[in-house]
Amino acid sequence: MLYWALIFLVVALVAGVLGFGGIAGASAGIAQILFFIFLVLLAISLVAGLMRRSR
Repeated sequence: MLYWALIFLVVALVAGVLGFGGIAGASAGIAQILFFIFLVLLAISLVAGLMRRSR
């Protein structure tokens, strides 16, 4: 999922450089959402791993 966030970030940067503001904004928004989803899944995975070790 982090891969897709980086892809959308690159698309947003390229679109911004070329002057496509709407596309750049949408791609940046999607990249930001995917990045935060990735962070939440990472935190859940870390907590689950710590709980599994403690048992």
